[in-house]
Amino acid sequence: MANHPSTEKRIRRNARRAVINRSRVSRIRTLLRKVEAAISAGDKTEAKAAFDIAIPEMMRGNNKGIGHRNTTARTMSRLSARIKAL
Repeated sequence: MANHPSTEKRIRRNARRAVINRSRVSRIRTLLRKVEAAISAGDKTEAKAAFDIAIPEMMRGNNKGIGHRNTTARTMSRLSARIKAL
């Protein structure tokens, strides 16, 4: 158990941030699933539209420390290549 006011505050803050981070990760995964679904359906325009919505959300999560920047870049690159190949 925390013995200092600052550690108690840190525990409270971490709990609040965990909720925010969890919702942000969930939103990113949902957007990526929409892109994947459009790619597997073969619909290039829908895939491109979903990808354009997913990119800023992925970058925002990346800047907030949700994921690693190289992982985000790799995911975006691979999705972009798959959309281009349709």
